[in-house]
Amino acid sequence: MELLTDLYLGDSKEELKKIKSNTVDLIITSPPYADQRKDTYGGIPHEKYVEWFLPISKQLLRVLKPSGTFVLNIKEKVVEGERSTYVMELILAMRKQGWFWTEEFIWHKKNCYPGKWPNRFRDSWERLLQFNKDKKFNMYQEEVMVPMGDWAKTRLKKLSETDKVRDNSKVGSGFGKNISNWLDRDKAYPTNVLHLATECNNKNHSAAFPEELPEWFIKLFTKEQDVVLDPFMGSGTTLIVANRMKRQSIGIDVKEEYYEMVKNQLKPVEMYLLEPKVKYEKTKSQRHYSIR
Repeated sequence: MELLTDLYLGDSKEELKKIKSNTVDLIITSPPYADQRKDTYGGIPHEKYVEWFLPISKQLLRVLKPSGTFVLNIKEKVVEGERSTYVMELILAMRKQGWFWTEEFIWHKKNCYPGKWPNRFRDSWERLLQFNKDKKFNMYQEEVMVPMGDWAKTRLKKLSETDKVRDNSKVGSGFGKNISNWLDRDKAYPTNVLHLATECNNKNHSAAFPEELPEWFIKLFTKEQDVVLDPFMGSGTTLIVANRMKRQSIGIDVKEEYYEMVKNQLKPVEMYLLEPKVKYEKTKSQRHYSIR
């Protein structure tokens, strides 16, 4: 069967209602941040952001599988000289809504250019908040392991007797270490900091993120044929990567320009799977397009 991508044109709060409950394996998205992308999405004031987002996250909670994961790329802003608390308020509100706030990843923008304000420097990082419906969820950590690198060539060649046994923590935490366990390993598990450059190519979108970002999370939280959803798809980066990685995908955007652009980008792609995870109904509506 063909690889399936479903595109919806419209407000995510309403378009998400057309998706069946408990059918999505991974949601990864970057909604408009507070007071940003005004020309594209209207710009949501920071003091109203939680109220605006909760009806959307309610639908995301419904469509996500119990074993699935939601990754939210979001960033605070500065208001009258201090950091807005709208992201923290959103986290607390989503927990009350039924979400588990499982983890927080940091996207370090390696190519962020320097800058200075009277009382701060330019940000070079953004949050990637991980939410789940259940404390047990699908996670494939081996898929994102990284090479050991120079650390293995230096530290592991100079093992002390203490390193060769489990050494109790000197700070009384109860945790220990056994460095010799790494002797025969060529890969290690990564940290929760992702060092990725920002997207430099012109994608006709004000905030396109690099393909490596959704790719990393798709590897970590899904397998082939799983369903990936981006309810603010923009230029379609997440869907393009999901398609390339043989995942089913769903994209939603309120802006017709992006909807048409993604439709045209994905239409020529022909990839085949043994059996699709979820089948969606075809429609001739101009607001819904299935690419098979």
